[in-house]
Amino acid sequence: MEMKEEKRCGWCLGFDEYIQYHDEEWGVPVHDDRVHFEFLILESAQAGLSWSTILRKRDGYRKAFADFDYEKVARFSEEKAEELLQDPGIVRNKLKINAAINNAKRFMEVQKEFGSFSNYIWSFVGGKPIQNEWENYKTAPATTPESDKLAKDLKKRGFKFLGSTTVYAHMQATGLVNDHQIDCPQYEIVKALGESKEY
Repeated sequence: MEMKEEKRCGWCLGFDEYIQYHDEEWGVPVHDDRVHFEFLILESAQAGLSWSTILRKRDGYRKAFADFDYEKVARFSEEKAEELLQDPGIVRNKLKINAAINNAKRFMEVQKEFGSFSNYIWSFVGGKPIQNEWENYKTAPATTPESDKLAKDLKKRGFKFLGSTTVYAHMQATGLVNDHQIDCPQYEIVKALGESKEY
């Protein structure tokens, strides 16, 4: 049964892919490292742009960044980075492309230390999703103490293009926090997923 548009979080009502992303992915708790890496690349690429722009280029990023295989991306050479600068399927920004390659290396360092990137990132919310209760998505913050702490730690570990605002967007996307509006049908669905198991 299709949801009524006015019931969804207002930010996603621009186009079909946006609605699908909202209904199927946004806020669902993620424990797969490859998915976390995908969103780290996409979120860092978004800096200064709209999420809808990045979402439209998602397939382009998937092709350009080896289906988000962090081990392969970590091995990208300078020549490969230059090649990506010519790829219209992604945001052609040298700093962001270099950041993605750098972040793949840092990502694997975190995995080695914590067993998985998922273990690391979930520790910043006590292992379970933060359940917020926003009546309007516009009242959700751009950053939180948790995103500040995580962004600071990522920076200390050498990650690039992952400030607190970008990190909070990642936390929202990967379900570390449930920021669906309370009148959005996805709110209860995501809440139930977050409470369905011990993290």
